[in-house]
Amino acid sequence: MEFPKSGTFPASIVRSKIMGPNPLKLAEELLDGADLAAGSVVLDLGSGTGITSALMAREYGFTVYAADLWSEPGDNMRFFESLGLTNRQIVPLKADATALPFATEFFDAVVSIDSYNYFGRDPTYLGACLLPLVKHGGLLLFSIPGMVRDCHDDLPACLLASWTPEQLDYMHDMAWWRAMIEQTEGVEIVDMYEMSCTREAWADWIACDNEYARGDRAAVEAGALEFLNTIAVTLRRA
Repeated sequence: MEFPKSGTFPASIVRSKIMGPNPLKLAEELLDGADLAAGSVVLDLGSGTGITSALMAREYGFTVYAADLWSEPGDNMRFFESLGLTNRQIVPLKADATALPFATEFFDAVVSIDSYNYFGRDPTYLGACLLPLVKHGGLLLFSIPGMVRDCHDDLPACLLASWTPEQLDYMHDMAWWRAMIEQTEGVEIVDMYEMSCTREAWADWIACDNEYARGDRAAVEAGALEFLNTIAVTLRRA
């Protein structure tokens, strides 16, 4: 695939900032088909080190709120400023996904790259915590690490080469996620599909030289990507 927006970030910055399969490419594939205009106010939920937030602010022209529980807002703001971004374009904050400090109907869209599976597995989460923050007619776009088919009852050895059954319980297939989302009133599933860039995003990640990438490399090299995918979800608030 071609990723002209992701390609504007130097490889050294990408390697230092990503925390899993390349989130820039996941975000670009997800957003390029979305009906979101420049100037849209967007929540980047689970923004991590902020590189996806920078992509959305710089390459799509969104006003971005970068919310993450584990990263430091000051560190992220210094990173944004190093890219020429200001606090009028992007606002970093430390926030729990279950207690987000925003007014109702504040956002034109919510985007979550490689993190929704940590909190969205609670069937009440979407309707109680997230949907009220989005304007009526607004979008929710998720890129979720998943499975081609749920296989928790008989986990392949290649997956267990890097991850425990408890860690793999965060990953499910598309049918599981559709059934989870359909429990929430007031939201329409616009689209749901397997993302095309999964293998490329994983290749970028395991090429990184850090302990987490090295830990995941064993599973991928043993054939884990025959069982894993990435699920794109586009929702619209009624």
